[in-house]
Amino acid sequence: MFWKNTASFILKNRLFVLIGVIALSVFMGYEASKVKITFNGGKVLPVTDSAYIRYNQFKKTFGQDAATMVIGIKSDSLFNKDVFNDWYTIGNSMRQVKGVKAVLSMANVYNLQKDTAKHRFVLKPLVAHVLPTTQAVDSVKQQLANLPFYKGLVLSNDGKSTLMAITFDDKIINTPLRVPIIKEIQQLGSDFEKKHNIKVHYSGLPLIRTVVGDLVAHEFSMFLSLSILVTALILLAFFRSFFPVIFPIIIVVLGVVFSLGTLVLMHYEMTILTGIIPPLVVVIGIPNTIFILNKYYHEYDLSGNKMQALQLAIERAGITTFIANVTTAIGFGVLCFTNSELLTQFGLVASISIMATFALSLILVPIIFSYLPSPKKQKSGIKDSKAMAKLLTGLDNLVHKKRKVVYITTIVLVLISAVGITKMNINGYVVDDLPQHNNTLEDLKFFESNFNGVLPLEVSVDTKRKNGVVNLGVIRKVEKLEALISSYPQFSRSISLIQALKFSTQAFYGGAPEYYRLPDGLEQNFILNYAGNSGSKGSNALNNFIDSNKQVTRVTFEMVDAGSKKMNVVLAELQPRIDSIFNPKKFHVELTGSSIIFIKGTNYLLKNLYESLAWAIFLIAIVMWILFRGVKMIAISLLPNLVPLIITAGIMGFFGIPLKPSTILIFSIAMGISSDQTIYFITRYRHELRHTNKSISQIVSDSIFETGVSMIFIATVLFFGFGVFVVSKFGGTQALGILLSITLLVAMISNLTLLPAFLLSLEGGVDRNKIKGPDIEE
Repeated sequence: MFWKNTASFILKNRLFVLIGVIALSVFMGYEASKVKITFNGGKVLPVTDSAYIRYNQFKKTFGQDAATMVIGIKSDSLFNKDVFNDWYTIGNSMRQVKGVKAVLSMANVYNLQKDTAKHRFVLKPLVAHVLPTTQAVDSVKQQLANLPFYKGLVLSNDGKSTLMAITFDDKIINTPLRVPIIKEIQQLGSDFEKKHNIKVHYSGLPLIRTVVGDLVAHEFSMFLSLSILVTALILLAFFRSFFPVIFPIIIVVLGVVFSLGTLVLMHYEMTILTGIIPPLVVVIGIPNTIFILNKYYHEYDLSGNKMQALQLAIERAGITTFIANVTTAIGFGVLCFTNSELLTQFGLVASISIMATFALSLILVPIIFSYLPSPKKQKSGIKDSKAMAKLLTGLDNLVHKKRKVVYITTIVLVLISAVGITKMNINGYVVDDLPQHNNTLEDLKFFESNFNGVLPLEVSVDTKRKNGVVNLGVIRKVEKLEALISSYPQFSRSISLIQALKFSTQAFYGGAPEYYRLPDGLEQNFILNYAGNSGSKGSNALNNFIDSNKQVTRVTFEMVDAGSKKMNVVLAELQPRIDSIFNPKKFHVELTGSSIIFIKGTNYLLKNLYESLAWAIFLIAIVMWILFRGVKMIAISLLPNLVPLIITAGIMGFFGIPLKPSTILIFSIAMGISSDQTIYFITRYRHELRHTNKSISQIVSDSIFETGVSMIFIATVLFFGFGVFVVSKFGGTQALGILLSITLLVAMISNLTLLPAFLLSLEGGVDRNKIKGPDIEE
């Protein structure tokens, strides 16, 4: 009755409904125009996670940790006068740019000198102007060699590579204002490269995130165009008419507008995941229009009455497509249960967009086609094609005559896939999704090989008492901690209070390199007093390394992008060694920073993969129970959709495709979408079971022939629709597209072979008088 009333309301008030939809679309279009690309790294860990909370506390105390971009060169001519002076000029130019907080390079370093009169240390630039002679450059080179503080920091250990670190202001680092600064840095580097014929490398999280943002923006428009083109071609091949192609495309484009408007209304930004929602809406939305149009053409062929056919199309196709869209939305919506901000945004916006596109299809297809000429007979002629008839006949013979082959093949594939699952690799990289030959990835490897990486690792040491840091015993422990972490090849040398104190001791004794050491007990008070008086505007030289209560100190490292798998092993090995230096009962030592948060985020997603998939299966099972009732029918409807997931997991294992944030999504999404095919088949089967006296065998055959065309067609749309992601430059998006395409193709085969085989196997146990659940029709 609900769907009958809905159909009557839509058709009787079609003009007002159409105007209302257009007005809402204009509003959503206006909101969609405000969509922005994110300038932040995606928040994978829940905001309630203890590691995430402590990371934010660290940032409040010491500032943003991922605010530095680096540029680097490798040459035997680093201290050539012209090369050195131009490197100095670049650094000096960048220091003047609004939004740049600091610049550090071999030509832009500071020496620490003692001011005896005022009992303080004074920072003086090693180079104050362009150097006029080679001798002056050689002098700076010698002075730099006598400053161990900078060893391995701005110059590589072999002295052939150098980097320039440009630190952005915390207020602009995660805003569009960083983009022109990065472009200016790249332009200065390009000019330097052309002039001296020395390759300039660029890296750092600000740059990596900007590159990813640019690729997201580019791929958004590319995927949207490709998905529209692919679906249009498939529609044209199926319907062979203009109207059934152009208007469904217009409807799903409106669905895209609604998805972007929803993104803005929820105050979300476009990320690497939410950026693929629009093409997903196109691919998933088109089947809605296909089913409604198919039902319309079928009813028109029977009655010859256009308005009656549209009424019945809404009534009969509406509930089926509604339930199918609900299961698809469940596949995305369960990602909200992960509590990961990144996945919650993706899952919530995707599920809302899918239901909105369904509503647009249900409303607009009947209204638009009510104003168009009546359909011609040949529009559904594809159902009578010889190739399709031969394929469906083959499937029908397979499930009736070779059911054992279907079962044995399924079991063998599941067992082989189980072996593949044991080989699955769980691994994620910070720059995982960038193409292997992308300049940014190649440049990152340059810094990893010459400076042990540029990704931030922070270590926070909480002494749990005020002034606990300024204690020689604690300082010695921190020194041991630094030596321990730096001994691992994944980490660079440290920058910390320890290094600042060593530099201060050296300055206290007139700059002699042999005094680059920690102060002893007698020297400590003098040197700390000098350091405390240094700085300007009430700050001192130690503020970057300790909090205001002198309770917490930071130790900063850079690290290579070794992958979450390897880093989990390293971190697990480090923890007991750290505990042996700092008693956990008296101190709290936390490894944190953007890189650690990413690694823990990858671990968290894996842990929640099983939970989100379990939720998807549970919620879809509830939908199946409402529809079909009975444990047997729920099992029959779920198993054909679990088999493709197992096969996909096996493929990932055999082909070395790791579980990571992007590929983790595949399973719950595929479960939601593939369940649609089961619903299409079983609802038709049950309708025949209730309203005819045909045998189970005949009903299964009829269901294969009547729903098989639509199922194959929709699987084709989904296969090629998701297949467009293969052209992505992001490795994770490529894997997502390939694996979803394969999974949904296998799901279609499973639902046209394994599902009817199950139904035939239960033939003797079906009591038509006890069939429960709503009567819905494909």
